[in-house]
Amino acid sequence: MREELRVPGLPTPISHYTDAVRFGDLLFVSGCAPIDENDQLVGAGDVVAQTRQVLLNLQKVLKHAGADFSDVLKVTVFMVDVSARREVNRVREEFFGDARPASTLIQVCDLAIPGMLIEIEAVVGLPS
Repeated sequence: MREELRVPGLPTPISHYTDAVRFGDLLFVSGCAPIDENDQLVGAGDVVAQTRQVLLNLQKVLKHAGADFSDVLKVTVFMVDVSARREVNRVREEFFGDARPASTLIQVCDLAIPGMLIEIEAVVGLPS
C-alpha cells in the first residue's frame, strides 16, 4: 500500500511533491534541501553547513518513519560543484557512521532554490 508522508519540522514543499512515499517496506525520500523549518536557506556559500542541514532534514524523515541512517539503502547526491565531495563526505560519515549506502554523485548546473549547493534523495529499507 502506498502512503505519502509529510514530516513535521521540514520546509514547505516548493512544488507538487511530498517529503517521502512509503511503499511496503521501502521509503522513497524526496530530495532534501538545505532549508530550515522556517523555509530559510542555511549556510549560504558553505557546502559543509548545507550538507549538515540536508542530513538533519533527512534524519527527521527517517525518525518519522521509524528508521535511521543504517536503514538507508541508496542516496543520490546532487551538487553544483563535485570538487567539494571530500568535505561533504566527512559530514556524511558523521551521520551514517559505519553504514555505507549505495551512492550516486551527480554534478548539476543549478538546483531548485537559489544558493543551494547540494541536495540528497534517498531510498530506505524500513525495519520490520
